[in-house]
Amino acid sequence: MTKERAVIVGGGVAGAVAAIALHRAGRQPHLYESRRPGAAEQGAFLTVAVNGLNALRDLGLDPARVLAAGFATPTLVLSNGRGRRLAEFALGGSAAGGTATTTIRRADLYAALRAEASALGIPIGYGRRATGFTETPAGVTVSFDDGGTAEGELLVGADGLRSAIRAGLNPGGPRPAYLGLLNAGGFTSRPVAAALDMTPGVTRMAFGRRSFFGWSVAPDGTVWWFANPPSREPVRPGDFTPQSWRAHLIGLFAGDDLPAAEIVRATGEVLGPWNTEDLPSVPVWRSGRAVLIGDAAHAVSPSSEQGASMAMEDAVTLGRCLAARAEVPAALAEYERLRRARVERVVAYGRRNGSGKTAGPIGAVVRDAMFPLVAKVMSSRRNPDGWLLDHRVPRVGEWRQAASREDGPGGT
Repeated sequence: MTKERAVIVGGGVAGAVAAIALHRAGRQPHLYESRRPGAAEQGAFLTVAVNGLNALRDLGLDPARVLAAGFATPTLVLSNGRGRRLAEFALGGSAAGGTATTTIRRADLYAALRAEASALGIPIGYGRRATGFTETPAGVTVSFDDGGTAEGELLVGADGLRSAIRAGLNPGGPRPAYLGLLNAGGFTSRPVAAALDMTPGVTRMAFGRRSFFGWSVAPDGTVWWFANPPSREPVRPGDFTPQSWRAHLIGLFAGDDLPAAEIVRATGEVLGPWNTEDLPSVPVWRSGRAVLIGDAAHAVSPSSEQGASMAMEDAVTLGRCLAARAEVPAALAEYERLRRARVERVVAYGRRNGSGKTAGPIGAVVRDAMFPLVAKVMSSRRNPDGWLLDHRVPRVGEWRQAASREDGPGGT
């Protein structure tokens, strides 16, 4: 029997995957996204790690199809600003089915996931930003900034770092914390001479003297890159013009033995700046009829490279809990029990990684001396990142059989 409608606010990774997962669980999800189709998304690209790929496959989605616009980046090489290689790491090997850690433009991933949801007949309402909700024992009513409302038996808050649903569940609760780093990024419009001899599909990151820099060569020879300049204060609108921001970044990398300055010069539109933030532990994830997932519950620093994958794991776990539990409050309690400890550990992991990007001169000397030794010890251990990358969503429930018959191979 099909259950009542679920209202999902936020059409990013968490919301779109949750819509598919709730459909598999026999709910009637309706997805609401604040941006309109084609609107620019903050952020250049992201990485989906093998644990995220496994979550997609558990849901019955083919990661190779969903991530077709991206490219595999299974290896990470770290260096310092003088070009000295410090370490090389494998980013988790391959997920089930052979798909490796993949880098993809944020907008392309959102579009692919929404297309998967639309193919299942899941309605998507664009240009609808949630402002709050009211709840009764039987259901919820969500309010939007256009004056409209939506009702359902369940509300999923996937509305990101500044979630209105989180604010409703946590009045006066935690706010995003600035981590002392800015973000920039972009895509070169042509191959860059300094990067031509670099193997496509390898993610390179470097501790420049004044800013952290990361880049990958795409299959077409163009370079996808990001930078994390340190800043004591968060950036505010109007602090930079596009021209002054580009010049600022080029100046930060002057004197480094890196292709960073050349890559920035070869970029048509330099994205940013925006602030690097995460979210301290959120006391309340759920009520009887409302629940938080993704960045709304536990935003992680980009330094973890786990934001998208954590969102996917959340969504699939929530769907399985709702498939297994007849009562919504019991399903939401089970979801939180399964997810909270893991994601809070990942938030701490990302914060530690980010703090290493802002080492001073003395700290940089110590880091460069110790990093190869630490990497050697880690490589000698069997699967040191297994806790993070080998995670599989618990099988707390089976997707309804009707969904498997309707939609092709499904996670069970």
